[in-house]
Amino acid sequence: MDATEFRDSVEESMSDELERLGSSKLLVALTDADLAEKTVLRTVANSERAAMETFESWADDEEHTDARDAFADCYDQEREHYDRVVAFLADEYEADADAGELHDRLRSLETTAARLGGLVGRSLVGERTHLQVVSFFVNEGDERRADVFRELRTETAAQGDRAAELLETVCKETEDWNRARTAAEEAIDAAYDAYADSLDDLGLDPKPIC
Repeated sequence: MDATEFRDSVEESMSDELERLGSSKLLVALTDADLAEKTVLRTVANSERAAMETFESWADDEEHTDARDAFADCYDQEREHYDRVVAFLADEYEADADAGELHDRLRSLETTAARLGGLVGRSLVGERTHLQVVSFFVNEGDERRADVFRELRTETAAQGDRAAELLETVCKETEDWNRARTAAEEAIDAAYDAYADSLDDLGLDPKPIC
């Protein structure tokens, strides 16, 4: 298996979950149906902060040199993402200590292959989240902020691509690829479960594709 085949296999196996996470209901779920601009920005800031802390913890104890460098670079990038989003909120942001189900799952991963797989899964979720945020600001007529989130989306996708490429050197056996794929799928599952539970609490059905 190579990087492209790995990513494609994850997208195929999780196609329903990813399609629903890419729907217009995503921001409704993430904000508990409060689609005010500041709520959307605070939600994204919390997500970037959670990612930043996840990658920092991975970089601190990762033994594989290239993977450790990748996690450290992801931390730096997520720190920049966080700072850029918080800047839109001025002094109206207070961090949420709850990392959320996706990052709780990611932080439980211990092997290099699993973490890289989890990073691919998180990237696939993040791409869809950022796309919905881009659409939100386009609809608000705010192209400046939409452009910022387009950049964040591109960089998040690149993180997943880098992780998938590293798997080619980390995975020596089929079991390693399977471990990585399981981690990617479980990361997506965690994000989807949180999405579905939130919509269920709001009395909405997560299943129909928007």
